[in-house]
Amino acid sequence: MSDIKKVVLAYSGGLDTSIILKWLQDVYQCEVVTFTADIGQGEEVEPARHKAELLGVKEIYIEDLREEFVRDFVFPMFRANTVYEGEYLLGTSIARPLIAKRLIEIANETGADAISHGATGKGNDQVRFELGAYALKPEVHVIAPWREWDLTSREKLLSYAEQHNIPIERKKGQQSPYSMDANLLHISYEGNALEDPWQAPEESMWRWSVSPEAAPDTATELELEYAQGDIVAINGQAMSAAEVLTYLNKVAGENGVGRLDLVENRYVGMKSRGCYETPGGTVMLRAHRAIESLTLDREVAHLKDDLMPRYASLVYNGYWWSPERLMLQKMIDESQANVNGRVRVKLYKGNVIVTGRESSTDSLFDTKIATFEDDAGAYNQKDAEGFIKLNALRMRIAAKLKQRQ
Repeated sequence: MSDIKKVVLAYSGGLDTSIILKWLQDVYQCEVVTFTADIGQGEEVEPARHKAELLGVKEIYIEDLREEFVRDFVFPMFRANTVYEGEYLLGTSIARPLIAKRLIEIANETGADAISHGATGKGNDQVRFELGAYALKPEVHVIAPWREWDLTSREKLLSYAEQHNIPIERKKGQQSPYSMDANLLHISYEGNALEDPWQAPEESMWRWSVSPEAAPDTATELELEYAQGDIVAINGQAMSAAEVLTYLNKVAGENGVGRLDLVENRYVGMKSRGCYETPGGTVMLRAHRAIESLTLDREVAHLKDDLMPRYASLVYNGYWWSPERLMLQKMIDESQANVNGRVRVKLYKGNVIVTGRESSTDSLFDTKIATFEDDAGAYNQKDAEGFIKLNALRMRIAAKLKQRQ
């Protein structure tokens, strides 16, 4: 411990990380640098500066990373149509590599010996933070207090805070009983009553969306413009990456889109029940597949679908900075060169309905060939006979063998 002179702490300003800050100062006798990121969690981050100052921190980093988060992490992931275990859009998972990246960059800038985080020893986030950190700085020392200290209950944490004069904010109004994590892509809910997989979530739990039953009776129609696989404009209005997701979250949430209740398999081995709101991401996934259906070659599209579960597991398990994810990303990005055009969707009572797609420059849909009307010789239907017989050859051989047996 005496070798650690300075630590960069991922600091939210909440109770847990404030206790970690003081604990690092006391146990490791080191200087602490705090890093607080705004990635769209919807809460003020500046109060973290005051708390850090009260605890004697001299180097305080508070950064708005919303644009970088969506542009360099969310959008690349959605180019792959990424879904974990058939449902989860990886809202928590995709935020961790960005935080790990900035922790390492700040450690390099400040000459810190170590980084620290507030993830527990039972969850996925400890893996995501640390795999990212080691990939970017192999020699870095990682301090994970939840794996070292004996403050294993809420009562012990509160007692420690009181003993060391750590300010505890008592928020006015009703507080959520759930463990929550939010960023521009999603908000998650875990713990409390949700630990019973049979227990339905309370309607009052949801923050970003209305229930489908309470959504408007009139649909909202959107026109999304794509350039190389990314949305660049909505209803003719050019937008940055963060602006796109912010807008989609609002209109999709108002129409009851994006709620999810699932039991997932954590990388550490246990099953976990969680609820998620991902309104904008739900629209993005549906619309992206629609524009790809028009512009991607069949085998390229099918290969992407084959590789997507592997890509999703890499993101979920914390391997964003791994060589295999980087290799897959190059291939995915190459596939998006011609994913240009427009998609029209209708949002209605929890549904995202694609009603149109077009690409004036890159569409592979040929009406002359696909038509049910007279194709004027564009497609010779007689050719299908030989095609079918050749593809049936192996099955005919097998069937004849069975007949002889």
